[in-house]
Amino acid sequence: MTDQAETDLSEPVAVIDARGRVEELRAIRDEALRGPSEKATEAQHAKGKLTARERIGLLLDEGSFQEVGVLRRHRASGFGLEAKKPYTDGVVTGWGTVHGRTVFVYAHDFRIFGGALGEAHAAKIHKIMDMAMAAGAPLVSLNDGAGARIQEGVSALAGYGGIFQRNTRASGVIPQISVMLGPCAGGAAYSPALTDFVFMVRETAQMFITGPDVVQAVTGAQVTQNGLGGADVHAGTSGVAHFAYDDEESCIEEVRFLLSMLPQNNRENPPVLPTEDPADRRCEALVDLVPSDGNRPYDMRAVIEEIVDDGEFLEIHERWAGNILCALSRLDGQVVGIVANQPQSLAGVLDISASEKAARFVQMCDAFNIPIITLLDVPGFLPGVDQEHGGIIRHGAKLLYAYCNATVPRVSVVLRKAYGGAYIVMDSQSIGADVTLAWPTNEIAVMGADGAANVIFRRQIAGADDPDAMRARMVKEYKAELMHPYYAAERGLVDDVIEPAETREVLIRTLAMLRTKHADLPARKHGNPPQ
Repeated sequence: MTDQAETDLSEPVAVIDARGRVEELRAIRDEALRGPSEKATEAQHAKGKLTARERIGLLLDEGSFQEVGVLRRHRASGFGLEAKKPYTDGVVTGWGTVHGRTVFVYAHDFRIFGGALGEAHAAKIHKIMDMAMAAGAPLVSLNDGAGARIQEGVSALAGYGGIFQRNTRASGVIPQISVMLGPCAGGAAYSPALTDFVFMVRETAQMFITGPDVVQAVTGAQVTQNGLGGADVHAGTSGVAHFAYDDEESCIEEVRFLLSMLPQNNRENPPVLPTEDPADRRCEALVDLVPSDGNRPYDMRAVIEEIVDDGEFLEIHERWAGNILCALSRLDGQVVGIVANQPQSLAGVLDISASEKAARFVQMCDAFNIPIITLLDVPGFLPGVDQEHGGIIRHGAKLLYAYCNATVPRVSVVLRKAYGGAYIVMDSQSIGADVTLAWPTNEIAVMGADGAANVIFRRQIAGADDPDAMRARMVKEYKAELMHPYYAAERGLVDDVIEPAETREVLIRTLAMLRTKHADLPARKHGNPPQ
């Protein structure tokens, strides 16, 4: 034993100085930054997809990215994993800036284990999510992964559980944005569903709980991955995705634009941008844009474009539930959320999908201190057996609950018709709108004049020598008595009747007054909204 020790001591000891350690570190970091191989990178590009770091480069301001956990490796063994221990473990995490403001990000690296989530991979995501919460800054996930890493078993599933818990804790505290740039199957899809906004790229991104093979085995239906859970499906049919784009570059650019309209967290207001669009600009075109005949359709987008700064707005869920519009925009440089009926689609009625879409948007605006403007032109709720059996009462109540619960400044404007329960639900004064306005073309009533006359005067109409003439007379009388433009204002249910051309100026002045609004809520753990 002594002889062996003496022999070891006699051997020269290799000493690496500080400069050598630096060179060693550089070599390791270079290996981590390069990724697995050029072949893997070429395969990623061949699919029309960028690498994780290329995506981060598009998202963040140039040179601002600070990576966390670049040297992290998994510690699993068995099933061949012990021979493959790449740096980063398949996810790149860190923070940087977007338009000069801090943003946290994690991006799956599909070149490493197909972006599949294991224990170390999940721990990196957990850490960056915790950092985002602690710093009070938005979190963006760039998703391109094959789900749980099967070789690591239940540890991978527990990793997803930790992500879901953090998504929920961060909800309404910091903005969370999911960008789908590749596959997302099984339980992994629940993380994007828990976030505030979901972006998808056509052809390359899919989301589903069970894939096409399982669907065919269980139901016999044959469907492609994109047909089951592609961008167009989720943007136009399911409503899971808020935005869909043809390529990654335009998708990520829109993420940057969205971030420019959101606050860092729920304790801050959205950023204000200077504008050269005059606050007192009159909107003379509105008189011609909106027909006085309540049965004639028009595009509500044109109305919004005329009112907001420079005609610019970002529509949320553009292709889903087109009978209602939800958009983020600015008035006099201040960010606002706009909810508006769309007469071009189903005459602007409220149905199940429209109620869910608007309710979610109202809740997001309220969580992040964004004032809400509601533009009403609504004939009611969509009648039908499918709607009733589908739970229109429950789903409509979601929108009612969202408005009633919102404490941000709320201003509503009745452009034309506003009938029945839909009028109440669309932020009427009775459910807490701070200021309610109306145009001279407004018709606020329990129902349309034709329907009301048929109910109230049915006996007179039935007994008349000329029922059609009697009906027309009763309709005219009902309109004159209960639906004239000043009826609601006379009863204090509308604060003012304004000229359409004044709408922009009045909204800006009203929101300026409401900027210091404070609302106290009753003490409670949380509400129990209709689901």
